[in-house]
Amino acid sequence: MSKNIVIVYHSSYGHTQKIAQHIALGVSQIADIECYLMAVEAIDWQLLADADAIIMGCPTYMGSASAAFKSFMDASSKVWLEQGWQGKLAAGFTNSGSLSGDKLAVLQQIHLFAMQHGMLWVGMPLMPTGTQPDDLNRMGSYMGLMAQSDSAPVEVTPPIGDLKSAEWFGAHIAKTSLRCL
Repeated sequence: MSKNIVIVYHSSYGHTQKIAQHIALGVSQIADIECYLMAVEAIDWQLLADADAIIMGCPTYMGSASAAFKSFMDASSKVWLEQGWQGKLAAGFTNSGSLSGDKLAVLQQIHLFAMQHGMLWVGMPLMPTGTQPDDLNRMGSYMGLMAQSDSAPVEVTPPIGDLKSAEWFGAHIAKTSLRCL
């Protein structure tokens, strides 16, 4: 039986979208999984209702989720009232220009949002392989995926290690959905 994973994200400059695309690439490596990318500017509430897992991500702005992503969160209040996402898998990712940028606060914000919806959180159990741009999970995040765009053009950043970490994360969530749902 095929599973549906939706990656819902906000991206102002393309960096977070690039991460979302690499997560989708990782999901697509697993058989029996359908993956959909959804920008917060074009929410398909029915597709989210039909999803087995929702992976949510946005840039970290001033230590918080972007306003556009927060608007999506606020717009889900009717779904929350009906507990429409209860029991679905959830995961989160974020990106910022700086190495820290207080990305953990955004992952915690997305995590709390998922918990209020009664969702089941999937973290990132990937041991860091180092701290260089080519290394996997170089920021040592376990709550979700963190990436760094280094305030550079989307053509050259995020670095390859962050993109490969995103692919690993997507495959991990896809495998978890096959085990759990």
